Amino acid sequence: MNEKPVNVLFLCTHNSARSIIAEAVLNHIGRGRFRAFSAGSSPRENQQPHSFAFQVLTSAGVSIDGLYSKSWAEFGRPDSPKMDLVITVCDNAAGEVCPFWPGQPATAHWGYADPSEVDGTDEQKLDAFRRTMHEIKRRLDSLVSLPADRLQKLTLQQTARDLSKML
Repeated sequence: MNEKPVNVLFLCTHNSARSIIAEAVLNHIGRGRFRAFSAGSSPRENQQPHSFAFQVLTSAGVSIDGLYSKSWAEFGRPDSPKMDLVITVCDNAAGEVCPFWPGQPATAHWGYADPSEVDGTDEQKLDAFRRTMHEIKRRLDSLVSLPADRLQKLTLQQTARDLSKML
């Protein structure tokens, strides 16, 4: 495999929980083979990543440095990093018309329940964020363990879509 990392963009509606978690975890476990980014289709004005997302990531030893909520428009510009794979992690973003991505990356949908919608105590909410992080990490562990030939453009899309069927 060449030295260039596989660029992966995780999309969600607000870019405050699931996509932020996926970006941080993949950058943590990607071993330099992957470079992760995240964005939202419609982050709210002054949107910030959810504090519970940051709390579970930090507790797991995953860096939150540089993470912030941003629009997916940032990745459609000519000077943006070229993505190899774009993964939606919430059903709302999966159903939206995505912008044109330079380079026509592979795409997949990995749906996860929104942990920020859980009602209950703070501990119950934190537990929902922990479960979501572990579900995301399980798929990402499989992605990073793939041999180089499964990460080539022609097979990357099918491989990522197959991983969506993981329980």
